[in-house]
Amino acid sequence: MKSIENNFDDPKVNELLNKHFIELRSVSPEGSSHVLDIPGLKDPSIRFWSLWDEEELIGCGALKTLEPNHGEFKSIRVADKFRKQKIGQKIVSHLIDRSKQLGFKKLSIETGSGEFFAPARKLFTSFGFETCRPFAHYKEDINSCYYSLNL
Repeated sequence: MKSIENNFDDPKVNELLNKHFIELRSVSPEGSSHVLDIPGLKDPSIRFWSLWDEEELIGCGALKTLEPNHGEFKSIRVADKFRKQKIGQKIVSHLIDRSKQLGFKKLSIETGSGEFFAPARKLFTSFGFETCRPFAHYKEDINSCYYSLNL
């Protein structure tokens, strides 16, 4: 598995991110969707990686710097062809490794509370993420779940 940083112009990456954005917007109530579009992911506070098996895009993920020692996962997505193959674990592991390299001591994530997001919640808790209060700019929202992990 190889990773490439900030390759938003790759057509496969562009397609995966656009699908991710559209799908998450469609399953989240108005005002409760925090998914970023490609311009949002290009923010200087965010580092983005696509993960590949040879020439096939298997998924992606991003890290947003909230504070010098605190990062947030963004835009974790497994390509449809690779779902149910433990690729989510590989993406999260990659992001945790990068977080440690960047000197983060804490990671946080916001995800949805609905059934659609149950696999994501299960994935994060399998890595030791624990529920927490809203962080950064987030507010209490019955449609959101918040998790953090001390590294």
